[in-house]
Amino acid sequence: MIDSHCHLDFDQFDGLRDQMLANAREAGVHTIINIGVDIPSSKKSLELAQTNDMVFATVGIHPHDANLVDDASLAELEQMSRLKKVVAIGEIGLDFYRDLSPRKTQIEAFRRQLELAIKSKLPVVIHTRESFRQTVDIVKDLARDLKGGVFHCFPGTVEEAYEVIEFGFHISVGGIITFKKAKMADVAAEVPLDKIMIETDAPYLAPVPHRGKMNQPAYVTYVCNRLAELKGITTGEVEKVTDRTCRKLFGLVEVFGG
Repeated sequence: MIDSHCHLDFDQFDGLRDQMLANAREAGVHTIINIGVDIPSSKKSLELAQTNDMVFATVGIHPHDANLVDDASLAELEQMSRLKKVVAIGEIGLDFYRDLSPRKTQIEAFRRQLELAIKSKLPVVIHTRESFRQTVDIVKDLARDLKGGVFHCFPGTVEEAYEVIEFGFHISVGGIITFKKAKMADVAAEVPLDKIMIETDAPYLAPVPHRGKMNQPAYVTYVCNRLAELKGITTGEVEKVTDRTCRKLFGLVEVFGG
């Protein structure tokens, strides 16, 4: 099983990372994609990947810190993007909910990092909150040249999910699908399984029965189980299909495995 999006480099995991990795392995998780959110986080993500066989890294600057995207930071990201075990540019996108960076700055930073992804020939991991239409419009402009990507913790409707799929992207779902009356669960039930990846977004959004506590990669099993319930299939089939999708998107070694 693959956790396609988590943040083991975050401070919440200080002193706990080895245990978190052990818990993940015990739960049947064999691969973790650790997501960078700024330059220091991207470096830590890369460090984790280089020292742990089961971890792969992405590098990018989150829209909250869009004001940090400049020629120097982009050059650092480009340099990191060439290194072994870096599998995507991300987490990038727009966040008009918290608006921690000016919207115009977010848009410019997003575009520049998408252009970096094209140059680096890497897929993208996209964050969008209260900004779906603007995000999609920007991605559509560049989709033909991008090497695919995923809208993580997908916030949209079924119709919006199909719009994303139409231009060659995937969606990922996390612990929210275990919550009562979750819109994400309705989307997960409807969208074809081979267009979905599963994630934790740890340390955030822990699934039921751990809701409200610190999330960890091992808990992706709860997401897998719930997705199987929504689809009316076995957890083994969900694991097989979502693993294959993740491997293919991120160019992992066993592209045709699982």
